[in-house]
Amino acid sequence: MFKLLLIEDDTTLFHEIKDRLSQWSYDVYGITDFSSVIQEFTDIKPDLVVIDIQLPKFDGFHWCRIIRAHSNIPIIFLSSRDHPTDIVMAMQLGADDYIQKPFHFDVLIAKVQATLRRVYNYNTDVIELKTWCGATVDYERNVVTNDTGSIELTKNEIFVLKMLIEQKNKIVSREELINSLWDDKRFVSDNTLTVNVNRLRKKLDEIGLGTFIETKVGQGYMAVEEAHGYD
Repeated sequence: MFKLLLIEDDTTLFHEIKDRLSQWSYDVYGITDFSSVIQEFTDIKPDLVVIDIQLPKFDGFHWCRIIRAHSNIPIIFLSSRDHPTDIVMAMQLGADDYIQKPFHFDVLIAKVQATLRRVYNYNTDVIELKTWCGATVDYERNVVTNDTGSIELTKNEIFVLKMLIEQKNKIVSREELINSLWDDKRFVSDNTLTVNVNRLRKKLDEIGLGTFIETKVGQGYMAVEEAHGYD
């Protein structure tokens, strides 16, 4: 059974589309939090995405750009906007098709089926992604991306960042970080950890996120959602 992610904020339309697609044995998921689309996308690991352009928080173009940067999963836009520039934008961002509202459900189903057949042999594995402070953190590629730009981290730096993000707004002790890095077959001394955190911050500064990693003197470090400056 193919898993489809329908990113649509019109509740009535969402349930109608879901009911129609479910009749064809598709497993259809929706979004519960439109500020965390990429995280729900990563958790669901769909085989195809159907996305509207006009959405809360960020538009469909924004999410399409992020998804396409990390996955070749098929994407179909479904929108009431019919201006040629919207269609061109969608295709340039890597969409596989564009369906204009209002539409006939048979057309939507046919396009979904055709798209899945066309990409069936493609690799649609979704890379593990995490959202933090408006940025997308790609744990597999060691890359952090936001609207300002993109940075590439070393294995140690992404390991430290992942530990801090997974426990964001909580202090992670230096001992816990060092022990975890040791368990991961990377020898890290107290001084080496300091160097790695400083380098991590310097790189994060390039995209405006350096101050979101705070030092808690005598305790450890903490990844926050609201920066208060270096401690």
